[in-house]
Amino acid sequence: MSQKNETAVLVLSLLFTIGLAGAGIWWLTSRGGITPGGLSPQNQTFSKSPTGNSPQSEEQIQQRLSAGKKLLIPDKATTTKQSAVQAIASGNYNAAISDLQASLKTNRNDPEALIYLNNARVGNQKSYTIAAAVPIGADINGAQEILRGVAQAQNEINQSGGISGTPLKVLIANDDDNPEIASQIASALANNSEILGVIGHFSSDATLAASKIYQQNQLVAISPISTSVQLSGIGSNIFRTVPSDRFAANALSRYMLTKLQKKKAAVFFNSASNYSKSLKSEFTTALYGDGGQVVSEFDFAKGNFNAADSFKIAIAQGAEVIMLAANTATLDQALQVVQVNAKRLPLLAGDDVYTAKILQIGGAGATDMVLAVPWHILADPQSKFPQTSKELWNAEVSWRTALAYDAAIALIVGLGRNPTRTGIQQALSASDFSATGASGPIRFLPSGDRNRAVQLVIVKPGTRTSYGYEFVPISGL
Repeated sequence: MSQKNETAVLVLSLLFTIGLAGAGIWWLTSRGGITPGGLSPQNQTFSKSPTGNSPQSEEQIQQRLSAGKKLLIPDKATTTKQSAVQAIASGNYNAAISDLQASLKTNRNDPEALIYLNNARVGNQKSYTIAAAVPIGADINGAQEILRGVAQAQNEINQSGGISGTPLKVLIANDDDNPEIASQIASALANNSEILGVIGHFSSDATLAASKIYQQNQLVAISPISTSVQLSGIGSNIFRTVPSDRFAANALSRYMLTKLQKKKAAVFFNSASNYSKSLKSEFTTALYGDGGQVVSEFDFAKGNFNAADSFKIAIAQGAEVIMLAANTATLDQALQVVQVNAKRLPLLAGDDVYTAKILQIGGAGATDMVLAVPWHILADPQSKFPQTSKELWNAEVSWRTALAYDAAIALIVGLGRNPTRTGIQQALSASDFSATGASGPIRFLPSGDRNRAVQLVIVKPGTRTSYGYEFVPISGL
């Protein structure tokens, strides 16, 4: 068979495979719930707030904010959840509590319902309020993963009597992972004197845009997700519970050189994503520093990107390893590379590739792929969080939930020291600050970064998910 025909067959086969797998994902997600391992297929948007043309009006921005008077995730909402929102809007908190409890019996893994339930229990009494900015309209699964961590922390602190006797309320904000809308959301939160801290945002691009507003208004924001190195030291009010890309890049570089015994890598990335560019750059720097080299780079954002042609070029230039610095928006292109590679070269990847799509569609081709993630539920058997979260949500949770929980815990501890915006910033910046989170001690470097290593995981056949494959932590590194 000619090289040209071989490429055509590869592409057609890939499209057919993705079509079948996509249908499988639709069937699985239509059954509801969280997939085992805390993974949900990405880009399955169940509700989408209209983004309109940015910037948005003040009224449109207010429609993106809710502490319980409106549903931000209306699709698949139970009738009792819908009734509860109406009850909260009319000030009938007792009815709302009853309805939300009933809704959670039907759907235990609904974080929006649990947050509204705890807010309804607080009612009009004195409370401290924080906000959670999530990408509901762009990535419903990622948004819910974050909200589960925030909801669990709120539930635990309020059930234990609150922060020195004062309960915690949570305001949910939907920024659609749009940097301009995120900036407007940040302004709305900064102008609300009741908001004492923010958990968010999702992508590094959205967080970078919003962080300027938070810094100007001296409002602490802690991102559980954004890893771009550009966020390091960007402002004294900006923190994150997720390690920066530098940690992930160093871990992947060391694994490639010491475990795989390979020195030459081809990197696939998205030039339109700050996260993807950051991970690519840090990996390249780490690899050269450790004695290896990046022999070729391929940009998913280019209109003429072709996985088969790019792979052929990578091989010709001597690549021994494929590094996928894909972001959520380019997972499909990353999967094309996985399929075309067909296990010929070892695969490395960053934390955005940690999704059910990789297991479901990548399948056997993704086996032995190594990813750098901030946390894995099986990596710390001594931690109480995996068990308590599983009991609460009736499923295992992902690293996004664990790091969002840590962000909420950090704000709770900061509120306990001094329940003001300035007080929280001073508490988190103090050299003696420490809190116990899902992923161990929470401490911040002067840059606002989390002082914590990453966890390497590998794709293996397994029964912990419905896909026949799972992510397994690599120990001893």
